Amino acid sequence: MAKPGRSLYPFGRRTVWVKIRHEDTMDASVVGYTGPCRRPRNLALNLPGATRFRLSARRGSALAARVRAVLAASLAPSEPRVREGEFTSLDTGLVVEALAGAGRHGTLAVVRMR
Repeated sequence: MAKPGRSLYPFGRRTVWVKIRHEDTMDASVVGYTGPCRRPRNLALNLPGATRFRLSARRGSALAARVRAVLAASLAPSEPRVREGEFTSLDTGLVVEALAGAGRHGTLAVVRMR
C-alpha cells in the first residue's frame, strides 16, 4: 500500500491509499482469437516456455483496432479457419507485450504490439 508522495499524513482515515501490485511484462506470440475476426474478444497467446495457450483480457479500443487490422490482413479470403479448442487458430506472426499475472485470476493484459 502507498499514498501519493506529496500528500500529508493526517491523523485519522482521510489519507488516500493505493494498492500497488508488481507485474512483469513478457513478449507473447498471437496464435489465434476468440469471437468474430472483425471484432475479436480475446487473443490466444503463446508464452515462451508455456505448454498451453492462454487467453488475454479485453484490450482498449485503440489497441483493439490495431490488432483487428493485423488479423484482417492475415486472413486470406479462401483460407479456412481451424478451430482449436476455444479459439480460432491463425498464424499472424504478431508479437505483443503482455502483463503476466495482471488481475485477480492471472489473466494476461496486452499492453502493446511489437
